[in-house]
Amino acid sequence: MAVKVITDSTSDISPELAQELNIGIVPIYVRFEREVYRDGVDITRDEFYRRLAASPVHPTTSQPNPEDFTRVYRDYIGSYDGIVSVHISSKISGTCNSASLAKKTMCSPVPIEVIDSGFNSAGLWLVVTAAARLAQSGSSMDAVVEEARRAAKQVRMFGMFETMKYLARSGRVSKTIAGASRILNVMPLLTFKDGEIVRAGLVRTVSKGMDRISNFVKDNLPAGELTIAHSAVPDQAQRLKSRLADLFPEEKIYVAELGSALGVHGGPGVLVAALRRTESSRS
Repeated sequence: MAVKVITDSTSDISPELAQELNIGIVPIYVRFEREVYRDGVDITRDEFYRRLAASPVHPTTSQPNPEDFTRVYRDYIGSYDGIVSVHISSKISGTCNSASLAKKTMCSPVPIEVIDSGFNSAGLWLVVTAAARLAQSGSSMDAVVEEARRAAKQVRMFGMFETMKYLARSGRVSKTIAGASRILNVMPLLTFKDGEIVRAGLVRTVSKGMDRISNFVKDNLPAGELTIAHSAVPDQAQRLKSRLADLFPEEKIYVAELGSALGVHGGPGVLVAALRRTESSRS
């Protein structure tokens, strides 16, 4: 049985990896005033961060609409026996709802399963790639769905934002809090809990932030997979990768670039790690 795995661009899966694992990607929308772009299609990550720094008006993002999903699903219905559509947490985006509406209205002749990963970026990346690898092995639709749901339960994610400036501009924190953080020279740490992004503390330096990320990884071992994602700070990502090599095989740590979905809120300087714990990991 041939199964197609589809996700959205908040997964930060590169075009090269998407092609390698046969993953379909539905882009979110990025708006700079009157100009609207499809994430990763009409605007690259580098272009996005250049525009973010230069634009006097903060950009916004919006989820794909049901028609976007309908078009993508129809592209694959004739070639696959089933579609597994894995997306960003429904508690922070309406993407899953758009995918579900498309599924309900199009009367597909093949089964479509929409899965809420409970994550975005590196966390979603791990859930999607787990499902895609199993699909590539020729496994059944039920097996791929089960693998995606299992991975979603096993993934943990933790990271830091180098500034609160963009969180304030996007309305995620107050300007007063962002101003205080700048004066006090502190950076927020964030994690996921029950599908929502929550604060996990503050640090004063990038090095201390990396210490906290390293401790997060250590506390969640053993793990089968580990991914780092960053926004326009590749050197920091490589430093973190080298530090985590004491805990996890360095050659198995994948480094991804954050696209506009999290970049709108974090700006440059976001550094996150996500891992998939094994069955024997501590709860």
